[in-house]
Amino acid sequence: MKVQRSTFFAVTGKSNLHHFHSSSQGITISELDSRQFLSKLLERKWGLQSPATPIQQISVSSVKGIDKFSFLNNTRPHLGDEMSKSKQDSSFYILRDDLLHPLVNGNKARKLDALLPLLEDHKVTDLVTCGGCQSAHTAAVAVSCAERGLRSHLLLRGEQPDVLTGYNLVSTMYGNVQYIPRSRYANREEMLRSHAAMTLLRGLRLDHFSSLTTSRRKVLILNEGAGDALALLGMFRLVQYFSQDHLLGKKRPVKFVVDAGTGTTAVGLGVAAMSLGLPWEINAVILADTFENYKRHEDRLIAEFARQFLDSVSCSSLDMNQMIKWIDRQHPRKFGKVLEGEVEMCRKIAQETGVLVDPMYTLAAWETATELVLDEKSSIVVMLHTGGTLGMFGLAQRYKSCFTNLKD
Repeated sequence: MKVQRSTFFAVTGKSNLHHFHSSSQGITISELDSRQFLSKLLERKWGLQSPATPIQQISVSSVKGIDKFSFLNNTRPHLGDEMSKSKQDSSFYILRDDLLHPLVNGNKARKLDALLPLLEDHKVTDLVTCGGCQSAHTAAVAVSCAERGLRSHLLLRGEQPDVLTGYNLVSTMYGNVQYIPRSRYANREEMLRSHAAMTLLRGLRLDHFSSLTTSRRKVLILNEGAGDALALLGMFRLVQYFSQDHLLGKKRPVKFVVDAGTGTTAVGLGVAAMSLGLPWEINAVILADTFENYKRHEDRLIAEFARQFLDSVSCSSLDMNQMIKWIDRQHPRKFGKVLEGEVEMCRKIAQETGVLVDPMYTLAAWETATELVLDEKSSIVVMLHTGGTLGMFGLAQRYKSCFTNLKD
């Protein structure tokens, strides 16, 4: 009997990932200017074939009555130098990352953009991660792993629903789902490591000749939401692409708007914009936590990013206070709650623009972008549409009355 050694390793905030990155280690801002630094940092393989995504322009008009606003979508707006010629006082641009993949949320695709090629380079066979019952993260991991011939093991919080739908259905179809009691799920790190160890043991099997063998398995543990420094690189690639002169440009003031679940996407946009010296402000709409916890997450990510990619740069030199603004959504509430009229507003936006937003996440960014364009004259406003289409199926199951009462 020949037994090959199997291993597992983790992508977590506490892990040392120097062995898991390509040749961009050891770069410091003092050695290279920001453009050279970014070029070197992004000299790697990527999961997405291209960083491009459609840019559209949403015109906002005030109307009488309860709806307050009407919208119109220009799917082929002027960009680059032509933006100033066609600028409308009440319009914002929208980056359609919701169109990057039919089943993977845009922000999840960006977070996994740098990670996925590393899985293949390091011959990872299994990936273990976790999330809620309707987790867009676990669905993204399941689909992305299946597309590359990898096994995904998805630990979902709580009980299996009576009807599988939305992200839960996608996770089940593409990955290996296990439902975890909430009491055990509370200790995520131990839960993930324990399941990774069991995954290795399951590699032990009987072959056709009944002799005991084991396949060589490499198991990766990925944090809930992929909220780690490696995830920021996808935002760097996005910012570098859209700051080209023929798109948003490098000199034009931009107010970016993004919904903040974990806040990782917002931090990535901010760090990337600062590294390029762009006059961009990131407006991150708080959804799932307190301002203090978002700031702590921001500080942890920046420290982790500096440690892994900027060896000689202190965290204090990455001052993001002027770059990222953590703001409350227009109608704050306990995360997961849908307020009266929000599903109707999502429907109105979809019918008038062809853009589907969801009441949990992207509607908050849309509302903020609308508010900004009514007040902002010197900067252009750009909303990053992070996705969420499949989440509507889960919400329709949970908030049946909000959807069954939709009327013309």
